Amino acid sequence: MSSANDLRASATALGPWPGGDPAEANRIIRGELGDPHLPFLPELPDRGVGADAVGRTGSLLVDLAIDVQPHGWRLVDRPGKDAQRARSALSTDINILADIAGAEDVSATALKVQMLGPMSLASSLYLHNGERALLDYGARRDVAESLAAGVGDYVRRLSAAVPGAGIVVQVDEPDIAAIMAGTIPTASGYRTLRSIPGEEVTDAWRLVIDALKAAGVVETVVSVPEIEAPIDRVLAAGADGVAVPLRALTTRQWEQLAAAVEDGKRLWAGALPTGDPQATLPRTADVVECIWKPWRQLGLPASQLAGVRVTPSTGLEHFTPSSAKAVLAKLTNVADGLDQLIQG
Repeated sequence: MSSANDLRASATALGPWPGGDPAEANRIIRGELGDPHLPFLPELPDRGVGADAVGRTGSLLVDLAIDVQPHGWRLVDRPGKDAQRARSALSTDINILADIAGAEDVSATALKVQMLGPMSLASSLYLHNGERALLDYGARRDVAESLAAGVGDYVRRLSAAVPGAGIVVQVDEPDIAAIMAGTIPTASGYRTLRSIPGEEVTDAWRLVIDALKAAGVVETVVSVPEIEAPIDRVLAAGADGVAVPLRALTTRQWEQLAAAVEDGKRLWAGALPTGDPQATLPRTADVVECIWKPWRQLGLPASQLAGVRVTPSTGLEHFTPSSAKAVLAKLTNVADGLDQLIQG
């Protein structure tokens, strides 16, 4: 990434996108999110099995095979047709990205991709006995190690598709609060799985983050829900920042984020509410204020807003392509509003 970009706030989205046409999706995203903003490789879950986050991330695993069973993705002895479908879809997406980026007059200086983190992936994969991999310490470790082993090749393929662009990775952990609280249900639904210690969570994240950095990734953030967000664990694992919705953050969480910003970490601020695709988007000034007000209260200088990336609060897969495009336009307007505060 250009160091000049660090002098401005920027916008991106979380990855899930509506429809089933990767070429159209990439053209919209790259058209709206030129520098200093952060275009991303979209996930298109409407395409079906293998295009979902579990199948897409599972296709990166090394020496662990997956396939779809009646209750979901399961670890199996050898890869099945669904795993092949997931790998094929991802390869197609990378090839289409390369074609579109290669035809641009001025290509963006960075590209963001997203993947499930090792803990939520273990929560979403099932063992032979029908229980979640999250139940078994050895299985959790195997999933984290396998994912860490697979990310290097993925990053190299992306770098070849967009030569010269810095690769940014968003590690999604949507289940982390339930995983750490011990509220994930067993297969029977009659019990819950034991809570996973925070130290193990940090170690699993560090394993994947270190592998990403070794592969040349320029920025890694961990995306977590705001409820019980383990911000301290994210930062202890060596992430460059944390992505989190803002609406329900506590004062303590804001204080943790402020300390992280002062330490040079990035905040990816889920400031634009997108939980209801039918709702009218809020005014740009109101979204800017929902960041600026707590920022000011915590005593952070306006100049440090330059490290903020503005995102929607959710993925955009339930929107229409045109309304998702409007979300990106709104996000860039919010980033421009933050820039005005930076410049005084």
